[in-house]
Amino acid sequence: MPILFAIVVTDLIGFGIVIPLLPFYGEHFGASPLVVTLLMATYSLFQLFGAPFWGRLSDRHGRRPILLVSLAGSVAGYLWLGAADALWMLFAARAVQGACAGNIAAAQAYVSDVTTPENRAKGMGMIGAAFGIGFIIGPALGGTLAGADPAAPDVASAAWLGAALSALAFLGAALFLKESLPAASRGTLRDGRLAALSRVLRRPALRFLLLLFFAIVFAFAGMETTFALWAMRQFGWGAAQVGYLMTYVGVCSALMQGLLIGRLTRRFGEERLLLAGVAAITLGLAAIPLSSGLALLVIASGLLAFGMGMTQPAINSLISRRAAASEQGEVMGVAQSFGSLARIVGPAFAGLLFGSFGRNAPYYAGAALMALVFVVGLRLLHPELPSLASPTRRAP
Repeated sequence: MPILFAIVVTDLIGFGIVIPLLPFYGEHFGASPLVVTLLMATYSLFQLFGAPFWGRLSDRHGRRPILLVSLAGSVAGYLWLGAADALWMLFAARAVQGACAGNIAAAQAYVSDVTTPENRAKGMGMIGAAFGIGFIIGPALGGTLAGADPAAPDVASAAWLGAALSALAFLGAALFLKESLPAASRGTLRDGRLAALSRVLRRPALRFLLLLFFAIVFAFAGMETTFALWAMRQFGWGAAQVGYLMTYVGVCSALMQGLLIGRLTRRFGEERLLLAGVAAITLGLAAIPLSSGLALLVIASGLLAFGMGMTQPAINSLISRRAAASEQGEVMGVAQSFGSLARIVGPAFAGLLFGSFGRNAPYYAGAALMALVFVVGLRLLHPELPSLASPTRRAP
């Protein structure tokens, strides 16, 4: 687990370096707010089709080779991004990275292999903490490299550094990471991805959790992909200031997922933790448009960070516990596809609202959606309902 954590952190630092800077890079090439959000969604569009495929392959061939392939794809994508001199090249580079993005689904399946159901949320919190650390160090590095001028960001240097970090993670996985899935526990590669999706969605408990997961990511991704544009218009910020705020968000997320999630889960359970996280996200999204100064924005961003820090490991644990050992990669891959789909339509919807109704519209819409998720999610406190039956531990 410590080796996996170090590998995922290294890779996600590179991810965190580039993400806050892409909106500025897109506008540098003349992209509208809608096109900027589509650029951000391109990665998720290709991840949508790639994640179940890589997840199923990891069930058949093991987690380690899939991590290696996905990390190599990340290196290629960063190199292309650094060499980009036109808008289409930005889209192409993000497409390559998304198509090869099997690392998170494989890492989550790896955690499922080496944890008990009782410790699953804590293990998933480790992956979440890696995200948090990646968004502590990455945006600060990226913002420093890109500079404070929103009209002339230096994204190329950040992309080169991202490539180097993914290459370092690849080397670490190749040299030090042991396979977590014994050959005797590997399943056969069953029929196609649509059939895998159909198998998962036929199970009511998983279907309910995946829809909640989709809605949460939809709202958060809309905020994430428009925030740089919002801050540029609200405060005149450039990439450096956005990067520093993202670093603060990463600190809050890492604190929640790295230090608190295990204790909170043992005390309250995944279901209550998920609902508390949704409530925090709702308040954070509603508060962003009201932020005329830094103080309220810091509070709102902290609520979002702590909210996502609670919801992500909680819902991933609930999903994982309803999958058999031989299908962990497949089920987590389907879950990642739901997240990817949300990161496609969420940013596109937010960009449309941003351009049509003003910079605050995506945040009010996201808050309303999260309030609805909270109400629907109350069913999790009643496990006797048919759709929320006890976890299934056998393959369908």
